[in-house]
Amino acid sequence: MTSRRDFLSASGAVLMGAAMVSRTQAASLPEAVTQMNPATMPPLVPPNGRPYNPVVTLNGWSLPWRMKNGWKEFHLVAEPVVREISPGMKANLWGYNGQSPGPTIEVVEGDKVRIFVTNKLPEHTSVHWHGQILPNGMDGVSGLTQPAIQPGKTYVYEFVARHPGTFMYHPHADEMAQMAMGMMGFWVTHPKNPGFMPVDRDFVFLLNAYDVEPGSYTPKINTMLDFNLWTWNSRAFPGIDPLVVRKGDRVRIRAGNLTMTNHPLHLHGHNFEVTGTDGGWVPKSARWPEVTTDIAVGQMRAIEFIADAPGDWAFHCHKSHHTMNAMGHNVPTMIGVDQKGIAEKITQLVPDYMVMGDKGASMGGMEMPIPDNTLPMMTGQGQFGPIEMGGMFTVVKVREGLARNDYKDPGWYKQPPGTQAYEWTGEMPEAPSAPVKHDAKSVAPTGAEQPVLNIKRGGVHEH
Repeated sequence: MTSRRDFLSASGAVLMGAAMVSRTQAASLPEAVTQMNPATMPPLVPPNGRPYNPVVTLNGWSLPWRMKNGWKEFHLVAEPVVREISPGMKANLWGYNGQSPGPTIEVVEGDKVRIFVTNKLPEHTSVHWHGQILPNGMDGVSGLTQPAIQPGKTYVYEFVARHPGTFMYHPHADEMAQMAMGMMGFWVTHPKNPGFMPVDRDFVFLLNAYDVEPGSYTPKINTMLDFNLWTWNSRAFPGIDPLVVRKGDRVRIRAGNLTMTNHPLHLHGHNFEVTGTDGGWVPKSARWPEVTTDIAVGQMRAIEFIADAPGDWAFHCHKSHHTMNAMGHNVPTMIGVDQKGIAEKITQLVPDYMVMGDKGASMGGMEMPIPDNTLPMMTGQGQFGPIEMGGMFTVVKVREGLARNDYKDPGWYKQPPGTQAYEWTGEMPEAPSAPVKHDAKSVAPTGAEQPVLNIKRGGVHEH
């Protein structure tokens, strides 16, 4: 098992090699800004260039730039990183500028964009600008449109951001390994007209998945489907921050899928419309109301809704295994199995043994020993007890009276009197029994008489 210390030490030679860029070259590069804080950073207000309404990257940040001779210049550094998946677990990943996913890149329609990419990985890489319409030689497919970026080298991509919309970036070099290690990032091209499709709050995040053995730190890169950590921006609940919005806000959420399967994203308490894909904006005539939208592999979706219902509303992938952590797929179903006898024998050898699964799979309230650097399967506490969710789950917190740019967690919602489910303590009516009409009988193999179902056409079913 590779520890975090071993991982970073092994990367040291790579970091030294990447530093071999000449001083003349380094002086001409924009600063490579690094961010390692896993919390959601405030939106990056544009200091220059065309104005736009910035996005908020869930558990992430936006990459600063510099303006030089009319070009908006960014500097991405592909490198090994250590990412906190959730408090109590960190993973050895690959990413950009200190994090996985890398920082969000925000530009404006018509911007001339120049991106410097420095490779601090132990192998070659490239960057593909997913969804962008650009010159063929800037598409970032190693071997096809460009030579691969070797360790220690810096390449430059230049193109005009022609189309407003929602995009991604990721390698097209040793893709299976590099994307399984977390190399990806978000890209937003804002419309030239800031008044086009305005929203009050604009959130972005990527869907990703990892297979990290309990107690280990580094993903298994050859896994195809049986991942055990399903994440948003390489974070698993309860490590995913809430989406804090003000009542009455028009909210946009943009999500991109770079996992190996589809994800039906479901929002409680509101309906929404899909207003954009990585191909562009959806005309109003082509939209319809939804509460769940399925995002296939390699796709982006932008949804919009009016936050008109105060409360703490769940927002999650609707595949139930994707809202669990450290998920095993070969565990037998034990519901209804009487384990008393065998449990007594096992506890003589293992005093802390617990019977599990005979009444369901709930882990709420259980505290069992698990390996270091491993998340419980279902975790997270709400104001009323265990939430029993993990993975791709968070909460949209709608509140009245928030300031326009206030994204601080407001705490748990206090439901007004008479608006919360409650326990019934009154009398229970007797269970009704259906009348039996013996107008036809059959004899069972045992000789016992059994009523036979009599079916009347156009009417009800009777015995």
